[in-house]
Amino acid sequence: MGKALAESYDPADMDAQVAGRVARLSAGQLDCLRLVDQHLNSKEIAAELKISPHTVDQRIRGALQILGVERRTQAARIVARHCGPYQRLIHQPPYVEPDPATVQPMGTVSNQIRHADRAGGAGAAGFITEQRPTSFRPSLQMPFATRSNPRNEMSVGQRLLWIVLISTGAAFSAGMYLAGLESLARLLDR
Repeated sequence: MGKALAESYDPADMDAQVAGRVARLSAGQLDCLRLVDQHLNSKEIAAELKISPHTVDQRIRGALQILGVERRTQAARIVARHCGPYQRLIHQPPYVEPDPATVQPMGTVSNQIRHADRAGGAGAAGFITEQRPTSFRPSLQMPFATRSNPRNEMSVGQRLLWIVLISTGAAFSAGMYLAGLESLARLLDR
């Protein structure tokens, strides 16, 4: 009996069965399991995929049933083996230094946006542009997201400086408000 079982076991057939099960998984289930393979918990996966942790757990439970395994790590290993690891999106900061070797003088407009229908200054190649020159980069970033700087990339020193500036401004504003109330009270007392 044991010999017959050993002869009937075909690794290629088992691999095809597993591949068929992996093919039945939804894109959401695959994403969740790839992130499980990256050792993320449900809350971290939810933050990465911008869904709720409950949805992550639901997707993983469904994937466990389809794959026929008991643990999420087993399912993640199966998916990684058949589909490859999860490729995270890499954030690139909005300001990228131009490579001097690839800059083409006057042939193309580099780091400028052409706006023929809008008012603006003339760029280096004579095109009308609204974009600041790339050589100017403010040393103090704004403490909130802007169109040109959608992510907060401030250093610790810049954050502390903004905290001091905002608290000083708030204290000054409160003092001016109280002084105004005092002046109003004096006026009304006369």
